[in-house]
Amino acid sequence: MKICSHILFGLLLTIITVVNAPAQSTKTPWQPARSEKLQAVVDSAVEGAIEKFADKKLQADQIAVTLIDLGNPRKPVQASHRGDEQIYPASVVKMFYLAAIHQWMEDGKAKDGEELRRGMRDMIVVSGNEPTHYIVDVLTDTTSGPELSEKEMKKWFHKRNAVNRYFVSLGYKKVNANRKPWGEGPYGREMQSTKMHQPIHRNWLTTDETARLLSEIALGKAVSKKRSDEMMELLKRDPKSKNSQASEFTAPGLPEDARLWSKAGWTSQTRHDAAYVELPTGEKFVLVVYTEKQANNKEIIPTVVRSVVTGLQKK
Repeated sequence: MKICSHILFGLLLTIITVVNAPAQSTKTPWQPARSEKLQAVVDSAVEGAIEKFADKKLQADQIAVTLIDLGNPRKPVQASHRGDEQIYPASVVKMFYLAAIHQWMEDGKAKDGEELRRGMRDMIVVSGNEPTHYIVDVLTDTTSGPELSEKEMKKWFHKRNAVNRYFVSLGYKKVNANRKPWGEGPYGREMQSTKMHQPIHRNWLTTDETARLLSEIALGKAVSKKRSDEMMELLKRDPKSKNSQASEFTAPGLPEDARLWSKAGWTSQTRHDAAYVELPTGEKFVLVVYTEKQANNKEIIPTVVRSVVTGLQKK
């Protein structure tokens, strides 16, 4: 059933993105070389976590991991566990909205200003849902509100898929970023669309494509070098701070003096982190870990991180 849903997702995403695609030219997806040595690092990290949390019944299909080694930025290498699996990303999707709004500003489709920058900051730094709603409104020229007629909903939903069309133009294949994050659930036309448009009724990402975006931001290749730097400034975390995104996800697994840029996501069912890390010993890497049905286990992600750090330093 899940395979059929993913096939249907692909067909629907193709339909909604082919019509009125954005002006950006389609780019060949950035595909780092696969590395057997790096794959061994990922496999060891995943297997170690499953073994450590056997009492919590952590299963291989409840975790997805993608690791990209950026030690040589011209020749990045990648490895993953279930990296192509679509998973509800929770607040990690806000990083995709961040990249998109920078592209909109670059193209003159969104006007830069104090209020927009305040929304961008609060969306990423504190992971606020309300500022994200505002950013989605700006990106898609849609708003929440009462239910719509069938004709109005068709127009509304086409607009709401603007971010999807943008990422398809860049070669992303499994991104669905057309929903606002909710604390108490959608109402009105948001719920109307949720019921009408399955399986794209929720945001979906893969760890592979999440790692790709974060790598491009870290390397200064997302939109432009200047805009990538601005994104990195918002994603920067102090591992010693009390901010939960900094202190409760990747950071506990890092050695002293490591540098961290990240976007976390968590719900009652999921716990994720997408992190770019620079170690004091010189290693640079992107590590994305998504977990499902283990939301209350704060130790899984740091456990994977520690294993990856050890593996990279031995590699």
